[in-house]
Parts: sequence; C-alpha cells; structure tokens
Amino acid sequence: MTSIKDAVVVVTGANGGLGQEFVKQALDRGAAKVYATARTPRDWNDDRVVALPLDVTDAGSIAAAVEAAQDATIVINNAGIYTHGDTITGTPIERIREIFETNFFGAVLVNRGFAPVLGANGGGAFLDVHSVLSWLGVAGGYSAAKAAFWSATNSFRVELAAQNTQVVGLHLGYTDTPMISMVTDDKNDPADIVRAGLDGLENGEHEVLADDRAIAVKAALSGSIADLYGLPGGE
Repeated sequence: MTSIKDAVVVVTGANGGLGQEFVKQALDRGAAKVYATARTPRDWNDDRVVALPLDVTDAGSIAAAVEAAQDATIVINNAGIYTHGDTITGTPIERIREIFETNFFGAVLVNRGFAPVLGANGGGAFLDVHSVLSWLGVAGGYSAAKAAFWSATNSFRVELAAQNTQVVGLHLGYTDTPMISMVTDDKNDPADIVRAGLDGLENGEHEVLADDRAIAVKAALSGSIADLYGLPGGE
C-alpha cells in the first residue's frame, strides 16, 4: 500500500471536475507536493501545488513533464475526453482516433514515462481512472478506449510489481463534472469518487469500484452478454 502523506503526487487533467478534487484531497491527506497538470495550467494559489503543462496526446509534452517531476511518487492518471452520444458505427473514425489518443495512448504513455521515476523513488503508485463504461460497450469509441486502458492497467500492475509499484484501477459511473454536464441521469459527487479512489490506494487495493453502478456492472460480467445488454436470448 502507498501513503499519500508526504508523497509527491502528479495529477493529469487537473483542471477538470475530478482532477481538481484529486489535487484538493491529496493536499488534505498531507501530500508534500502536487504537480497539477493540464494543457493550460491554472493558478492554484498554493505553494504546495506546481502547475505543469501537459498534453497527453503529445509525446514530447509527456517527456517534458516526466523530466520536470523526477521526484514523483504517485501518479493519478485522470485526463480524458468524452462526447455524449458517440457510437462505434456512426461517429467519424477521426473522432474515434482522437478519443483513443487521449483515453488510451496518452494514458499509457503517461504510465510508461513515469514508471521508471516511481521505481527509482521506491515504487510508489499509479491510480488509473477508468469508468463503468470500460465494461459496457454503449458509448462508442469512449467505451472501446476505456476497455483498452483497463486491460493496459492490468498489464501495468503485473509488470510493475517487481519494482514495488502499486497500480490501482478506479471505476465509476456518471459523476457530476463538466465533461458530462449534458447527462441527465443521477450522478455521483466527485468528492465521493475521489475519496474512494484515494482510500483504495492507501488501503493497498488493486481495483476500486466507487459506486453501486460499477459494482453491479462488474458483477454482471460473469453472466451472459444477453442479460448484460438486454438482448434476445437472455434469461
């Protein structure tokens, strides 16, 4: 398990609804420093926060962020994009590629870049932000990219165990952030989701199911595809 107290934390997508909450709660738990990264970093008015430019779709930008944060011990891989209503059959392939560049390739490159840093600093941890849509193919390219990142997180967990790096996957349903402001379903409070993720990290968990929807969908994966999606042939 990994303690956030006195840790040096990197948060990707720090300007977003979850990202801002990760920065706040990491500081509340005693982090010594938080690198708050975004394409256009904001001013945090806190000496413990280092605003750092990072575009996860740009390998050079990732390399520069890794170089700047050589003291990192925890990386919260949170940056992502989402468009409500995308489909795998109707959304332009260029948009699907864009989704994968951010939600899969960018996230993977962040972990690959920071893995040696965490290893050199004693192991540390990654907290990868996934989604219940990692397991439900109802959101087009977003679901596909999140499923791919979930698989990659599982691989990182196995491969980085030898350097004592903890890898945690955080799965959540709809949460009240600007990215999904158009969704009218019930939404989680971002503070609750972040708290669950950080609790899981500090408790040594491999995967955190942060809400009832994530718990139910993960359990349903052991059943039939017909039942999961309400297709003909289910029971």
